[in-house]
Amino acid sequence: GLVMVVFTLPSFPCVFKLMRDTFGAPKQSTQTEVRRRYQLVKHHDRAGRMADTLEFSDVAFPLERFDPALLAELERSCASLIERDGARVIVKHLYIEARTTPLDIYLRGADEARMRHGIREYGRAIRELAAVGIFPGDLFTKNFGVTRTGRVLFYDYDEIALLPELTFRDAVSARDDLDELSAEPWFSVGPNDVFPSEWPTFLFAPGRERQLFLELHGELTTAAWWRARQAQMQRGEVGEVSPYPDEARLSGRATPAT
Repeated sequence: GLVMVVFTLPSFPCVFKLMRDTFGAPKQSTQTEVRRRYQLVKHHDRAGRMADTLEFSDVAFPLERFDPALLAELERSCASLIERDGARVIVKHLYIEARTTPLDIYLRGADEARMRHGIREYGRAIRELAAVGIFPGDLFTKNFGVTRTGRVLFYDYDEIALLPELTFRDAVSARDDLDELSAEPWFSVGPNDVFPSEWPTFLFAPGRERQLFLELHGELTTAAWWRARQAQMQRGEVGEVSPYPDEARLSGRATPAT
């Protein structure tokens, strides 16, 4: 990633995330801001849709366990965090998260049932995070992971924001052909402005994934839906977040066992 270098051990069900010394374009966050966002996640209601992240300092790994290419990448990109101590590599700061299958990989070559499940869960994750006042920021499917039980979680926290901080806007139509061809926006855009109607074009290539997203979660691409969530928060209304899918709900009235 542009912000983190991530590695794992084949026998370990978690991943280790180290922050790069400098972030690649177009990332404009600082290390301090990223750490603040990880702290926000730690203390916020995660609604069961954000991977639990553990933070450690001065972690020692056996040098012999590192692939040479990985160690070279760490010493190049995260030099301030890496120190060799004889037969050990000391990592001064890292995050640990449970390993999941990135959603973009899960969807690659998926059949209809698997694709529908992945896209449905993806939209549910976005909805449930919104219910507790969190906007993921970077909505690309590569930033979401599928657990072994098929649940989709968000795990890339460097651009998350609190819902009240954002302004959800409708797209502004071009006035003429010159606007359409312009390299610069023909309307003002603030740093916290979000245009949901543009998401399908950027998140999915033309095809079945985009169609399913619009079919299952089309309202997420409207600024009105997001403004309604903000209004609910202002009224003190708490959104409902279930720890299980709708199909697992009990139907009808419960009766005594016989």
